[in-house]
Amino acid sequence: MHYVLIIHEVESYPAWKTIFDQAAGMRKNAGEIAYQLLRYDSEANKIVHFSEWSSLEHARRFFESPELVEIREQAGVKAPEFIYLQEIERGAL
Repeated sequence: MHYVLIIHEVESYPAWKTIFDQAAGMRKNAGEIAYQLLRYDSEANKIVHFSEWSSLEHARRFFESPELVEIREQAGVKAPEFIYLQEIERGAL
């Protein structure tokens, strides 16, 4: 499986979440399969977006597209960090 971990601060979570939800179709069409949103315990506007993708190539193309750069600016995203990951093992205890 292929995953992307994004850590970023947003100006306002509710404003960011509205734009995030509006982009669901774009993300799905680009190859996002599933996602989780988390926030730092002590900072409500520091967001972690963890998502599963059909391929890392599709994810990179999507996240680096000029259209998405503009959407991030509209959403108030500050200094996003993208980490592209490949699963090597999964387990349950």
